[in-house]
Amino acid sequence: MTTGQDNAPELTGEHFERLKENMTKVEILSKRLVEIMSGKNPHHPALDGPNQDLFAKAATAYWSDAAQNPAKLWEQQVEFWGKTVMNFAEAQKSMTSGSVVEGGEASKDRRFANPMWDTNPYFHFIKQQYLTNAATIEQALAEVNEDDPTEKQRLQYFAQQIVDLMAPTNFLATNPDALEKAVETEGQSLVQGLENMVADLEANKGELIVRLADETAFELGGNIATTPGDVVFRNNMMELIQYKPVTETVHEIPIVLFPPWINKFYILDLKAQNSLIKWVTEQGYTLFVVSWVNPDTSHAEIGLEDYIQDGFLTAFDEVKKICNVKQVNAVGYCIAGTTLSLTLSLLKQRGDKTVKSATFFTALTDFSDQGEFTPFLQNDFIDGIEEEVNKQGILRSYIMARTFSYLRSNDLIYSPAIRSYMLGETPPAFDLLYWNGDGANLPAKMAVQYLRGLCQRNEFADGGFELMGHTLNLKDVDVPLMSITCETDHIAAWKDCYRGVQKMGSRNKTFVVSESGHIAGIVNPPSKKKYGHYLNPDLKADSETWMKEADYHAGSWWPMWEVWLKKRSGKQVPARDTGDSDHPRLAPAPGDYVTVKANT
Repeated sequence: MTTGQDNAPELTGEHFERLKENMTKVEILSKRLVEIMSGKNPHHPALDGPNQDLFAKAATAYWSDAAQNPAKLWEQQVEFWGKTVMNFAEAQKSMTSGSVVEGGEASKDRRFANPMWDTNPYFHFIKQQYLTNAATIEQALAEVNEDDPTEKQRLQYFAQQIVDLMAPTNFLATNPDALEKAVETEGQSLVQGLENMVADLEANKGELIVRLADETAFELGGNIATTPGDVVFRNNMMELIQYKPVTETVHEIPIVLFPPWINKFYILDLKAQNSLIKWVTEQGYTLFVVSWVNPDTSHAEIGLEDYIQDGFLTAFDEVKKICNVKQVNAVGYCIAGTTLSLTLSLLKQRGDKTVKSATFFTALTDFSDQGEFTPFLQNDFIDGIEEEVNKQGILRSYIMARTFSYLRSNDLIYSPAIRSYMLGETPPAFDLLYWNGDGANLPAKMAVQYLRGLCQRNEFADGGFELMGHTLNLKDVDVPLMSITCETDHIAAWKDCYRGVQKMGSRNKTFVVSESGHIAGIVNPPSKKKYGHYLNPDLKADSETWMKEADYHAGSWWPMWEVWLKKRSGKQVPARDTGDSDHPRLAPAPGDYVTVKANT
């Protein structure tokens, strides 16, 4: 096996000079980079990591245990030293023999796909020592004496973040892909990489947010979010979009769909082939979709009560007027599903029967188990967020997006950064990633209400959530409902959604687990024949029993949902054009609010 040097590109004098020229450009770009970062609007430092007490407490526990059982500590240290010496010895042997024996440990790790990790003694040693260090940290964490499971989970999470950050692939000097390309391109890849970094910093006012998609490849209303419709109502909270019918008749009772305001609604209308919005109109329904305002500092005092009053309740009222009906079928996705539940409790207490049925997409209502978000929902982080929003008036979109990304940091942070900044590649023209990067801010008041009252104290499911003069309770949700969850969802775990649905008061509940995750499990058109779903009418069992006894159905859940919805959508009536005399067409879909970019 070769050492990898034989394949290295030869540098002639002319190539070397061009390399030097590009390195000079790198130095100039670096100075520009520093200037941009010096002018950024920083966020609260508490949002960058846990309170240091977490690590201090863990270190104290570790050393206390070591003092009580020094033999165990020495055993661990000797094992680590032994593996480290062997890694070095193997590297020395490889340098002498010119061959490397593959370690095999990282064969499934995409970060180490380059053959040089196994054929070049230098890179092989770096890889093996990194894996040794990571395993030692994992072992030490497993043996830390910590009685509080939350603190143990946080410690493991943040330690893993450090391990992932320190991967050799994240540094130019220890990334063979980046070094090879730098030599092959005479340094041009590094110049382009720094230009990409500078562009990202300039676009985000000094905050380093890796661009995941080529933003020039997409136009809202041009090649994404193209289903025909019109904005028929607008207030300070939302635009109400009515989509044009494509059938001669439609069901009498319309659908009002509320997307999350953490992201933008067009995830449900990326392109014709996977558009839930387009598909619903093709099934013969009058569909309204809310497009939320992207908050700025003037929305600081907007709370959940405003989303309910000026969003949900106002949308219901305007839709009933336009369609001349007394009831609607409501759909809520993610945080909008959570808030739809609050709204249903309020309507129940008011004796208002506006909502005939409710569908929830990946909606959490019981936060007693905070799942993968546990590390971020403790007081040190939430205190930091509260101070941040009190100062800024909003929770800036990149803070929430960064939190989601760090749950999958290798895929959503480090790999894109390597491709863009080290390899100098242009981000792909990928509509889903474009949407993912088109974030929204959260109003200060609403963010604190949600994080403190719902996430931390779980008031809606446990005792009641005080809002709008009412004590809202999960048991008040008594309309016929269907909850669509996703098997590998790391944002709204299906087991947690299931627990909330169990506590709802409805006698008519359907619970569904779709294959795949938070987005792909929902945006799952029947034509793709990709992901199936699980059904089980018995909602009294625990989640594990429910899944064990559930029936698997191949294909999308969309047709099954439509059959369920049809029974609750009334007779056929002539198709409705958009708006009416009291609701003029204010703008074509996807409207104006969706085009507003988040403040950094």
